[in-house]
Amino acid sequence: MTEPRAFLGVEASVTGRRWTGPSPEADRLAEAMVQDTGLPAALARVLVARGVGPSEAERFLEPQLRDLLPDPRVLKDMGTAAGRFVKAVKDRERIAVFADYDVDGGSSAALLITWLRAMGRPATLYIPDRIDEGYGPNVPAMAALAREHDLILCVDCGTLSHDAIAAAKGADVVVLDHHLGAESLPPALAVVNPNRQDETVELGHLCAASVVFLMLVEANRLLRDDGAKGPDLMAMLDLVALATVADVAPLVGVNRALVRQGLKVMARRERIGLTKLADVARMDRAPTPYHLGFLLGPRVNAGGRIGAADLGARLLATDDPHEAEALADRLDALNTERREIENRVRDAALAQAEERGLDTPLVWAAGDGWHPGVVGIVAARLKEATNRPAVVIGFDGDEGKGSGRSVEGVDLGAAIQRLAAEGLLLKGGGHRMAAGLTVTRERLEAAMARLSELLARQGAGTVGPRDLRVDGLLMPGAVTPALIDEIERAGPFGQAAPAPRFAFAGMAITHARRIGENHLRIAFSDGVSAPLEGIAFGAFDTPLGPILDAHGGMRFHLAGRLELNHWQGRSKAQLRLEDAARS
Repeated sequence: MTEPRAFLGVEASVTGRRWTGPSPEADRLAEAMVQDTGLPAALARVLVARGVGPSEAERFLEPQLRDLLPDPRVLKDMGTAAGRFVKAVKDRERIAVFADYDVDGGSSAALLITWLRAMGRPATLYIPDRIDEGYGPNVPAMAALAREHDLILCVDCGTLSHDAIAAAKGADVVVLDHHLGAESLPPALAVVNPNRQDETVELGHLCAASVVFLMLVEANRLLRDDGAKGPDLMAMLDLVALATVADVAPLVGVNRALVRQGLKVMARRERIGLTKLADVARMDRAPTPYHLGFLLGPRVNAGGRIGAADLGARLLATDDPHEAEALADRLDALNTERREIENRVRDAALAQAEERGLDTPLVWAAGDGWHPGVVGIVAARLKEATNRPAVVIGFDGDEGKGSGRSVEGVDLGAAIQRLAAEGLLLKGGGHRMAAGLTVTRERLEAAMARLSELLARQGAGTVGPRDLRVDGLLMPGAVTPALIDEIERAGPFGQAAPAPRFAFAGMAITHARRIGENHLRIAFSDGVSAPLEGIAFGAFDTPLGPILDAHGGMRFHLAGRLELNHWQGRSKAQLRLEDAARS
């Protein structure tokens, strides 16, 4: 099959990337959509890229949660789980929440604790220590919780915890999870998980917090049927949005609607923990997926990575302003410490991976003493740099604990689970985009070779790490705050729904200035309309900064994402510049 022509003929940009663009068929469909709907051409291109036709455009641009939210009862065991939960509330039973230590687990726990508090019922929160206990329920913890509680809710974990759940004698256990299941289920009263092997509904893209939210929807329905009223669930969607984005769930279908509504709830600043965290993160505008994924999420995660495992969940669940402020400050400090540890591990892992080769289906690195709390973040950095699945493992003695991150279209969790079944790993599991594993030093090389083989069968490594996808061509005069607002209607943008990238052909650089240590601010024009400003973060870490800074009057094709620059109460359109090519 012949490779399509490079967009604007850019076979190798100043950063060495080939630009690709929409097909001629996509161009025709976008033109037809403009004629049928009157939408801006740039927005039409975004919709066509997402498979939206003219008749579906308005519904896509204004998604209604009531139209997209599935009936909770389509999930196996949901009726049993919600019924047992409501019974425990009515009978004033003792309830414990066992949660994972990441954002999804913390948000899931906070959803339950917030709901129960509104019903006047307390709950015990238990989150295992990442280093001492590891991921998921363990036998001592579950046995201890069962002695003091009647119902244990395992959230964002538990699907593979057969022995631990069997140890919870005397208590009922309900699992609300989304990680890949094995052929057999643990001996819980109910296992609600869209990724159970026997599940028939297509909801595997939900994070655990969304599964918990659906259980609460069903719990409220049961209360209504009994003449009672449950808590306001719409006010809890800020937690679902945070978990969905931070857990890298695809922002499509109901996920997109949940995040869109959750961002509106979060903007009201009613959850004191998130408000305090936003303040320490110096968020000065309405939240976006970027803020959730890169400012709030890492701070919530910091406790589970290198501090006390329950800090994030406690922050999200608290209604005490003083506790919220103290927890937010502590998590912010831990996040700074986490970044320092991460930088050291990242540099070592990248050097090792480069020596091994970055053009294989799997990029991986392993080292002694690498902190288990940062290996997942470093794996994400390797994945982003190479556009390949990445695994990073930290060894303590002969046993290594690792974490992996995947790329679109490659199911890493299933591959790692298969390795565990084949005996190459001590244990392993996860979901499509992220997974964890434990491996012995002796089997490390064999396990990574086998994992690379399994991922290659799924197409990993076939997409060039340097390709840059462009959604269309614009002129500087067309870029206004109003156009950006229109394009944002197709959002929120994130995993599986990337923000669109546009190119500007043959631009003259009218201004270029280095700012900070390695960033570049420019202005560019087509000679007809007023110049458009752009900013390229980290530009001087690549050839992009030096070449544009010393442009010498040469014209360039420019590519990047449109955004609003908020400054002193004003909003101005600009280009987040990502690449350039000599025209």
